[in-house]
Amino acid sequence: MKFTTLFAALFLFVTASLSAQEISEHALGLRLGDSDGFGAEISYQKSVGSSNRVEFDLGWRDSREFDAFKLTGVYQWVRPLDGNFNWYYGVGGGLGSVDFEPNPNFDDDNDGLFVFAAGDIGIEYNFDIPLLISLDFRPEIGLVGYDGFDNDFDFDIALGIRYQF
Repeated sequence: MKFTTLFAALFLFVTASLSAQEISEHALGLRLGDSDGFGAEISYQKSVGSSNRVEFDLGWRDSREFDAFKLTGVYQWVRPLDGNFNWYYGVGGGLGSVDFEPNPNFDDDNDGLFVFAAGDIGIEYNFDIPLLISLDFRPEIGLVGYDGFDNDFDFDIALGIRYQF
């Protein structure tokens, strides 16, 4: 009986230590990617508990083809890999607005608001200084919006660099 109790206590301790994370209370930086991620995004992360966080990203683009902004929110679960390496996954969504430049070959009815759902999976390295670097994959699917987005499944791969405080 004592052996079983000792074994159970040891198992719980090891399990708890494996899932313990050092997630910074706040992190602010850039998420640099493309494929409808609109290139550069301002990124903010806020911890929610010891191994969870929320991330908010604001992306925009001013190009020859269109002007747009996109706001994304993702809830993430963070898990340890080795040393300062972590991996994370999450789910969320967002909204945005797009304004296509006038083009006689295309219909301008695609302008306006769009809403999308997103997943997220990535890997990050937490330096000993307050710097966090990450690489993630965020698939997005349009739910409501302009015709060029609502039926598409988009891949958004990005490199993130954030200051932790």
